[in-house]
Amino acid sequence: MSWFESLVLGLVQGLTEFLPVSSSAHLRLTAAFSGWKDPGAAFTAITQIGTEAAVLIYFRKDIGRIISAWARSLANKEMRRDHDAQMGWLVIVGSIPIGVLGLLFKDQIEGPFRDLRITATMLIVIGVVIGIADRLAARDETGGRHRAPKQRKTLENLGVKDGLVYGLCQSAALIPGVSRSGATISGGLFMGYKREAAARYSFLLAIPAVLASGLFEVKDAMESDHVSWGPTLFATVIAFASGYAVIAWFMKFISTKSFMPFVWYRIALGVVIIALVSAGVLSPHAAESAG
Repeated sequence: MSWFESLVLGLVQGLTEFLPVSSSAHLRLTAAFSGWKDPGAAFTAITQIGTEAAVLIYFRKDIGRIISAWARSLANKEMRRDHDAQMGWLVIVGSIPIGVLGLLFKDQIEGPFRDLRITATMLIVIGVVIGIADRLAARDETGGRHRAPKQRKTLENLGVKDGLVYGLCQSAALIPGVSRSGATISGGLFMGYKREAAARYSFLLAIPAVLASGLFEVKDAMESDHVSWGPTLFATVIAFASGYAVIAWFMKFISTKSFMPFVWYRIALGVVIIALVSAGVLSPHAAESAG
């Protein structure tokens, strides 16, 4: 991998990780359209450490409060009623599905799931799902001619059942084209949560899974010679900087705006990919992963 490739791919990772458009799909597509080798699942996982570092800094007050309350609740039974302590447990519970499924389907995630036809299909299907969830949320928020606005849930209403559902939605993002934020936020909207609450928990929930995946890939990469460490670390830094800017913008955007621009973008991109693969312009299979 060249330094220019790492710059571009790092930007793509940071700009798309938190938007409901699938960062793994865009990394795969950027390489395919540029004629580069597929950066591979290891590159994706390692650069995601950079974007998660952006989450840690942006939500540092929330995270510090949650960790402190959760740690104190281990010894103090009264603290277990505290919302922040409960959030600590809910993040752990919600991380279980993706951890289990990630280990069970590791070979498929790094191989067959990276087929562009699967990526395109997921872009379209999940785009439609996000669109439906967005419309349901908008209907509750605005009400209607004969119906008053409906109060949606906040994170204060989050329990173990909803936490596990969020976790199952997040695990769908193991397939390129799904989008971690798209799957979890739409899952939250279907369960009746406010947009900002769904996004906040989505970002917090991603921290253990992404960091564990990234560190796991770092361990494997250190035992092999298939990773160009200089360009990969450079891409990780770029992903951190661009990712932080996107979080700040996205959290403001979702409080008042619709997800429909992302929905139409996903559907259009999926259709274009299917057309190009069908015409033989793009190969559905990844070129050998870049080192």
